[in-house]
Amino acid sequence: MAELVFFSGTMDCGKSTLALQMDYNHRARGRGGVRFSRNDRAGESRISSRLGLETDAVEVADGTDFWEEVMLRRTQGQRVDYLICDEAQFYTPEQVEQLAKVVDEIDVDVFAFGITADFRTRLFPGSQRLIELADRVQVLQVEALCWCGRRATHNARTVDGVMVTEGAQVVVGDVDMALEGPAPAAISHVSVVGYETLCRRHFMRRVTAHGANLMAEQDQLLPFDVDACLWRGTGGSGAER
Repeated sequence: MAELVFFSGTMDCGKSTLALQMDYNHRARGRGGVRFSRNDRAGESRISSRLGLETDAVEVADGTDFWEEVMLRRTQGQRVDYLICDEAQFYTPEQVEQLAKVVDEIDVDVFAFGITADFRTRLFPGSQRLIELADRVQVLQVEALCWCGRRATHNARTVDGVMVTEGAQVVVGDVDMALEGPAPAAISHVSVVGYETLCRRHFMRRVTAHGANLMAEQDQLLPFDVDACLWRGTGGSGAER
């Protein structure tokens, strides 16, 4: 029987790598499938992995109807046994319901991959609907790591290396964007927006790798208990404090 399966985890846990591997495995067994993605780091109509793997995909837009996408291909004689849906957190709840309909009505397997919560620790609407409707929700076993070495559990957004907790829910990382709101000409500049995985402790304390490195270089104690790993290997006197 066909299933709707949601593979979730933080960034860097291998979601896109698994999506490409599953697509390869199913195709190798003679099954026909369609790859979908949205807002991939490699650009439009791509699925890419941080390991360097990359392939083409159908770009999902707000108006994409998965039921129509599958029926169109089948009426044209194409075999569609499964769908690979990467970056599924960016799908709308209605699109997730369409995926469930594809599974239930025409027995097409749907394998969705995405992160669960945004940089504010709030569920993405698409991820929330997947959790509500999926036959299985599978947390990936490859653990992403915080800069301190602990298991990363949260996705943080950074602007020029500094963690932020406000802004639009969807901003593609590693891109240049102007600072929001008016700013004096003297300080107006283009900032680099990125993402980083952190453990809960450092997410709550808003300590990114950039901030930790600055404090280590300045040999400054934090205003709370210092993590031993913060000073490990810095060569400074902090390790002896």
